[in-house]
Amino acid sequence: MDKGIYVAMTGAAATLKAQTAVSHNLANIDTAGFKAMLVRTDPYYVDPTPGAASRVDATSAIGGVDTSSGPLIQTGGALDVALAPDRWLAVQDSAGNEAYTRAGDLTLTPNGILTTASGRPVLGASGPLTLPPHASVSVGADGTVSIVPQGEAPDAQAVIGRLRVVDASAVALERGEDGLMRAPAGTTLEPAAGKVLTSGAIEGSNVGAAQSLVTMIALSRQFEMQVRVLQTSDENARSANSLLRPS
Repeated sequence: MDKGIYVAMTGAAATLKAQTAVSHNLANIDTAGFKAMLVRTDPYYVDPTPGAASRVDATSAIGGVDTSSGPLIQTGGALDVALAPDRWLAVQDSAGNEAYTRAGDLTLTPNGILTTASGRPVLGASGPLTLPPHASVSVGADGTVSIVPQGEAPDAQAVIGRLRVVDASAVALERGEDGLMRAPAGTTLEPAAGKVLTSGAIEGSNVGAAQSLVTMIALSRQFEMQVRVLQTSDENARSANSLLRPS
């Protein structure tokens, strides 16, 4: 295969993967607690073994998450919580395992199960938190969930449990295809102490709309140039073949 075609082909493939990541970020610009995906381009080294491929590939891979904080949005919602830096809310994933998120727009199912807006059950010390019928609910700065039972006086608060909030840097966690973060295999995260959240507020997405759009435009132009290189290399190869063809 012509070297120019090979270089343009692998570059175009990497650009497409980068566009996918930026598109995903833009789609989650209004998702509470969302951390933007980062993309890196790595070289694929030549195998020195005789008979191995002789081309150097470039592959684009998801390189982690943007750890910067999103904007703090005051909502006044009783079940809205904005987590402190390096604090993660434990939830139950579709397989029943523990995973982590910074999405603090919580809600209740008709059965009283506390979940995220996407429907993930929120975990307490001993499993998913379930609230009995109540007149009001509040979440303390340490994650304590309290209610005023139905028919009781406003000061008759009952503690239901405490949100399981762990202390971990985003770079120490692994992001899954479902968007949830997980600890590396064999790692157990300890509950965070002290003030772990601000109630009545949520953390917005840290995706910058303007910058993401600029990046998408740049990637589109980059892809167009790589396609042109492919076409030019193919035309050059055809011209060379025609010159070598016996008349």
